[in-house]
Amino acid sequence: MLIKREDVRNVAIIAHVDHGKTTLVDELLKQSGVFRANQEVVERVMDSNDLERERGITILSKNTAVFYKNIKINIVDTPGHADFGGEVERVLKMVDGVILVVDAFEGVMPQTKFVLRKALELDLAVIVCVNKIDRENARPAQVIDGVLELLMDLDANDAQLNAPFVFASAKDGYASLSEDVGMGMSDEERKTLDMGPLFETIISHIPAPTGDPEADLQILVSTIDYNEYVGRIGVGKVDNGTIRSGQECTMVNFYDPEKKRRVKIGKLFEFDGLTKVEVEEATVGSIVAITGIGDLHIGDTVCAGEGAQAIPFQKISEPTIAMNFLVNDSPMAGLEGKYVTSRHIRERLFRELNTDVSLRVEETDSPDCFKVSGRGELHLSVLIENMRREGYEFAVSKAEVLYRTDERNRRLEPMEVAYIDVPEEFAGAVIQKLTARKGELQGMSPAAGGYTRLELSIPARGLIGYRGEFLTDTKGNGIMNTIFDGYGPYKGDLAYRKTGSLIAYESGEAVAYGLYAAQERGILFINPGEKVYAGMVVGQNPKSDDIEVNVCKTKKLTNTRASGADDALRLVPPKLMSLEQCLEFIDTDELLEVTPKHLRIRKRILDANMRKRASMKQK
Repeated sequence: MLIKREDVRNVAIIAHVDHGKTTLVDELLKQSGVFRANQEVVERVMDSNDLERERGITILSKNTAVFYKNIKINIVDTPGHADFGGEVERVLKMVDGVILVVDAFEGVMPQTKFVLRKALELDLAVIVCVNKIDRENARPAQVIDGVLELLMDLDANDAQLNAPFVFASAKDGYASLSEDVGMGMSDEERKTLDMGPLFETIISHIPAPTGDPEADLQILVSTIDYNEYVGRIGVGKVDNGTIRSGQECTMVNFYDPEKKRRVKIGKLFEFDGLTKVEVEEATVGSIVAITGIGDLHIGDTVCAGEGAQAIPFQKISEPTIAMNFLVNDSPMAGLEGKYVTSRHIRERLFRELNTDVSLRVEETDSPDCFKVSGRGELHLSVLIENMRREGYEFAVSKAEVLYRTDERNRRLEPMEVAYIDVPEEFAGAVIQKLTARKGELQGMSPAAGGYTRLELSIPARGLIGYRGEFLTDTKGNGIMNTIFDGYGPYKGDLAYRKTGSLIAYESGEAVAYGLYAAQERGILFINPGEKVYAGMVVGQNPKSDDIEVNVCKTKKLTNTRASGADDALRLVPPKLMSLEQCLEFIDTDELLEVTPKHLRIRKRILDANMRKRASMKQK
């Protein structure tokens, strides 16, 4: 018999990047009494990963739960970046509704459309939270219009079109059903406001989960966590039946009918605030964490009883970009890393597949090389940075897009729609650069704050290595967002880089005298005292040719003293590049050597003579 769990609500918070999802969750946690009155709480407490805190972005979906008026509200915080869209897609199966957070100034942005489309496809209830309502240039009326237009464009049903609007300032911890909230109020009056209206809207508008507690057990695993003590932890919602710790179950998969095996539940947990609380049993509508099943994967269904019915799982969008991860074979290999062999790298990459549904790892003809495919450069760079911090040492190649062929055997490539907001004076330069990269301007319109909004259709490979250039061209004032737009016909060859590399001529230690002579040829990447090897890239040549420079060259000493000989050599400060900048810079004949302490760009073929022979063969 179907029942409604009126004491539970399951909701996901979705939004474009930086519209305030994680800060909103912070406030809901604080105001529901999760933290003690005297407890010191860091900002964005849900961004627990070091990289998330440093970059100010959410990378992994996370579960939490709060209580409001004796009703348990399970909340899932999701990423906003398109590269982590797979994280959003998979968790929506756990919830019955979403809170769509939209910035009161920026309004509807590309990723808003992407995440909302996924929620509407699953027929989820929608609450729109217009956040940052206290911003000086907030424009709630236009934002409401933009959201309603988007809902109509995405063919929302009548219930979704009548979504309630809540106006909030997550930073100051208040929400209201009126867009004039806070206007004309003193600071003291504003302090009396709280998140109550948002809590009330969740309870009244998000449907209570339904299911049959007497039926056979069904839980779809939507997230995998990992703990060194208990191993894999599967997180999912109880769709039907009741689950108990120690219960004998069957594990099946909707897309893999061959997969069917008996398993035993270890411990059972529910979420309470930021912690997991062990429980003996859980029933319909509860979001639970299960231990004890070794090879549990996202998309598996845990069942009990005779039926063993698998639940269909949201198909995750395919990767569009790939790079090779190789064992480091440079002259400095093994000096800094803890894990350096192909076995170590293989184990780590395949372990990442346990928790990242958007990633693909394939073995190649060489045992020392693995092809890793993901949703974008940011997706793969986060994996590289995590591995590097864990003590891994390896090399990566330039990112390349993944091509397909159609029924007529024509080559297809992934296309992106780029939405770009730039000050008016920079629009021309941006259009010129992107059309040279095979972009086509689809629309141009004025945006808020004296900005111009450009919409371009461009091959994914046209955006590889462009973001750094974009920030330079717009003096750091441009905002670029991209959304995957399916596959289109191949647009023709494209030169990735118009500049060449300055390559170290010999191995040794860079000295000021050698660097002083080399800096006339281009921009250097290294300081005096750094160890280099022949074939390592030590700088950038403004022209398209590669040039060999001897940065280890010392001054020949004589017994004659020239006037001015002791004058200090003036070195221009080097360009120190981040991981993303290195990945953007490297060309197809180069590799990035990644160690826990250093990032070094190098030529694939270190020997200068062999490099020349290889380039002659290509011509």
